[in-house]
Parts: sequence; C-alpha cells; structure tokens
Amino acid sequence: MSWFVAAILILLAALALQLGMVAYAMYALLGVILASRLLASRWSRNLTAVREINRRQANVGEVVAVVVTVTNQAKLPVVWALVEDLLPLDALIHTPPSLKISGRRVLLGTWAGGRTRTLMYQLTCNRRGYYQIGPLVIETGDLFGLHRHYRLATTPEFVTVYPKLIPLAGYEITSRRPLGEVRMTHRLYEDPTRHAGVRAYEPGDPLNRVHWRATARTGLLHSKIYEPSTVAGATLLLDFHANSHPPRNEPIRSELAVTATASLAYALYQMGQQCGFVTNGRDAADRVRQEGWACDLRTRDAARRSASMQLTSDRLRPQVIAAARGVEQFMRIRECLARVELTDGLAFDELIAETTCRLPRDASVVALLQEVTERYAIALGNLRRQGFAVAAILNIYEDYDFAEASRHLLAEGVATLHLREECSISEIAKRQFYGTMRV
Repeated sequence: MSWFVAAILILLAALALQLGMVAYAMYALLGVILASRLLASRWSRNLTAVREINRRQANVGEVVAVVVTVTNQAKLPVVWALVEDLLPLDALIHTPPSLKISGRRVLLGTWAGGRTRTLMYQLTCNRRGYYQIGPLVIETGDLFGLHRHYRLATTPEFVTVYPKLIPLAGYEITSRRPLGEVRMTHRLYEDPTRHAGVRAYEPGDPLNRVHWRATARTGLLHSKIYEPSTVAGATLLLDFHANSHPPRNEPIRSELAVTATASLAYALYQMGQQCGFVTNGRDAADRVRQEGWACDLRTRDAARRSASMQLTSDRLRPQVIAAARGVEQFMRIRECLARVELTDGLAFDELIAETTCRLPRDASVVALLQEVTERYAIALGNLRRQGFAVAAILNIYEDYDFAEASRHLLAEGVATLHLREECSISEIAKRQFYGTMRV
C-alpha cells in the first residue's frame, strides 16, 4: 500500500510539473503494482489443500501420520508459494517435545498448472494431550516483492493422545476379595445385612429394627445393631490450578498427576468398583468450542498466532464425571484426562465447595495435589467431618517438601501418600485399593 500511495503522489506531482518521463514511469509502476496484487491474490486462491490423518486418537508412544496434498487448480502456474502445516507451540518447546516431528511439514516451491505436491510427516506422541493439527498457511506473492498474500487453506483438526496407564502392582484379576473397601469407624450408614448386636430400644427406632426375640426374652424392647457400611470405589479429585503447579516443574509434575489419576481409575475399573472424577482443570475441547480460533491474514506471524490454541483460561466451571462402573465410565474419565489443561479458574478449596453436593458418600475421596495450603487442608478436613472417607496423594518429589505439606493434612485427620515419580504409582494404587484402610 505504501508503494501504491507513493506512486500516486509522484504521478500527481509529475503531471502538475509536466514531467512526461516521470509520469510514464509512474504509470508503469502502478501497472506493475496492480498486476502483482491481482496475480498474488489469484495464485493464493488457486491453491487448494486437503489433509489426511490416519488416526484421531492415540496412546503415548504411538505415531500419527499426516499427509497434506496441495493442488494448483488453475491452468496458469504459481511462480512461488510457501506452505506450512501449523502445530501448537507448546507441543514443540519441551525436551523431549510433546509431538516429535519426522518428515516435512513446510514446502517452498513452484506449482505448474494442475500440479499436485504433497507434505508428509509423522508425529510421535511423547505426552498426552489434545493437539491442534493445522491449519495450513499458504504464503505467495509477486516476483518483485511488492505484495504478499496469506491464506489459511484448511481448517485445523484435533488429535487426542491418551495418558499412560501404570498397572496395579500385585493385583490378581481372578481374586474374589472385595478390594478397595474402606470401613467407616462412625455409623453414618449402616448395612442391614451385617448384624453386629443388640441394644436397648431408643425412641424413634423403626419397627424393623426391633429385635423381637430379645424383647420377648427380657420383657423390654431391644433394637438390632448393624455394622457400619463399607465404602467401595473412589471419586478422584485432581487439582489442576495453574498457581499450584510452579513453571519450573512443568510439564513433568502435571503429567505425572494425570498418569496417576488415569492409573487409579484403571485399577478401580479392573476391580469392578465405581469411580468418579472431579477437576478444576479446563477441557481443551470445550475451550475450542467456546473460543474457536481466529484468522488474521495480514502477516505470516499474525496468521500463525491467530491460528494457534490459546494458552490461558479463567473459566470457573469444574469438570465432573459422576461415579459409575464399567468400561464406558473408564473411557470417559480417560478421555477427560487426555484433554485436561491447567487453568486460572477455581482454586482447589473452591472446587471442593462447588462439588461436595455431587460427591457420592458410598465412595472414598482421593485428592491428588501438588501444593497443600491451610485452606486446602481445611477443605479436605471438612469433607472428612461430613462423613467422607478422604485420602490425599501428594505429587511432590522432595521428601522434606512432602513432610511439610503432609502436616496440614495430618492435622485434619487426612491420610497422605507420596507420589514421587512414575514408579511410585503402582505402589500407591496397591496401598490405596489393595488393602483396607481405616479412616
């Protein structure tokens, strides 16, 4: 545009001063500018692209193949074009990267009329996540460098990479022992199938509790006593607030928390027990549906930035999957864990206050935390005082930091387990579900 304005001003000055050669040169320059703009725009429109991905879901360690076919649909050649299939920056910056690229996703070349050229590359999934593949950005322009044109040739597609699963150490599928039950020490719920004894009748006892044989033998009313009910299964509470995850530990500690949560859910599924899931993290798929992605085509960098996934969110809606049994329930939790991202929304104590009414009382509550504040400890302690069986898994590497974080929870009567590294997961699952933990 600056070249165009400058040429117009010089042309007007040349006409006013009757400078014929200068005016002729400006006419030629304006013609070149207009022709260049027209050709660059037409070249960009004539290039079309189609992307093919061999899978939309993958596990950690698997490879996703991407093939992008770019075709010049016009008869006239495209003198030059630069094509790039974009990938999110946060998937490439870590060591190792979340998505390791093999092959070519950038191509610079000439397209003859009707010619097709192909980009082929593979993505090795090193880390779980919800990854945006694309869009394809096409940049072209005239031979003189006076004008460039940018266009998004394809819409983005998304690949879900599921978290790793660590098997439960020492667990035998054929075992008939009711693993994972937690016996309540107070009688919030009683199991009428477990007769514990007899006591004197108290006003308000229902008739179905009256022990008629003892009443007939003693001549005084007596009531049955039942054993407290057992708690089977668990609701997993995952703290994914950004302030609880220092940048120096990322993405290692947050990914370890997701792996541990997925492994615990898998262990519960294997044991045929109910499992629920609650987190304050954001759902990447929900964020894409709500926020979408914009298109700014003025420069290549702006096109790249506008096509990338946004990295921050302050939405206050928690993700809750009600407790249930079965493979469908496990797959729902695994899908949610694959897409969960750190958020600036609800803090962990606010998450508990928001979702307490939706937690089943016949399942224990297992919280996975990296940071423990007094407010977090009090929130978990309040859950315990309301009758929930509560345990906390602390995602902390150093033993001293673990002991410092545990003291707040122990003061509230909440049992703690140490998640130090990935090899600790199977032992934690074994201690949490293989034996009977009294609370």
